[in-house]
Amino acid sequence: MVNIDKSQVAQRFEKAAQSYTQHAVVQKQICQNLIGLMQEHLCKNSLDRVFEIGCGSGNLSHLLMQNFQINQLLLNDLYHEVQQHFTESKKLQWLIGDIEQLDFPQFLDLIASSSALQWICDLEAIFKKCSEALTQRGYLCFSTFGPQNLKEIKALTRQGLDYLSIESIQQKLMQQDFEILHLSENIETLTFQNPKEVLQHLKATGVTATASQHRWNKQSLQQFYQDYQQFSELDQNGRRHYQLSYHPIYCIARSKP
Repeated sequence: MVNIDKSQVAQRFEKAAQSYTQHAVVQKQICQNLIGLMQEHLCKNSLDRVFEIGCGSGNLSHLLMQNFQINQLLLNDLYHEVQQHFTESKKLQWLIGDIEQLDFPQFLDLIASSSALQWICDLEAIFKKCSEALTQRGYLCFSTFGPQNLKEIKALTRQGLDYLSIESIQQKLMQQDFEILHLSENIETLTFQNPKEVLQHLKATGVTATASQHRWNKQSLQQFYQDYQQFSELDQNGRRHYQLSYHPIYCIARSKP
């Protein structure tokens, strides 16, 4: 079990805040996919109170506001600086801090989260809080990442999160009596021209937040670049490109009446 230092996670994401929106192509696409699934499965288009866990630079928040009529949107993240990505609005309320330590707002129609729950140590406890905070037949809609996420990095550096499998997530949801309307997973592969670009991408998106014990020096970087050859392929033009895997899991669940 990787011990997650939340203050360090906040620090890395804060550092990457400006570059995140530009570089987090996979995370952006995941938000759009999640919204698509919500439009498919949610019975209603207007929602009274919505709570988003780990809103970051607001990729999902802005899509929620564009696609649903929301009276009140409560946003959570680890650090206050995320507020710079939002314009002032009467509809927005902030709940800043570690979601595992906070009391949830109550009487919620929807709890949403994208690419954030993998940082949670006790997902079962969070699902329990969600179940208690939702109105009858309220929705829990999220994306997170599965065990194949960034597998190339984990293979070479032995660093990374302990991601839960889709089966494990399903089991934890069922234990809290959620009705699962949709649960799916897939692998998204990004390609880069060289291993250095892979590291730059990870740094720009803040997802290196677990690599606290990993110190890069000239030698370890050279070794990493060399070892990364095993994750490369030739394209049609005979040019070598380097792969990086993301493993999103999508869930649309509803609390039982």
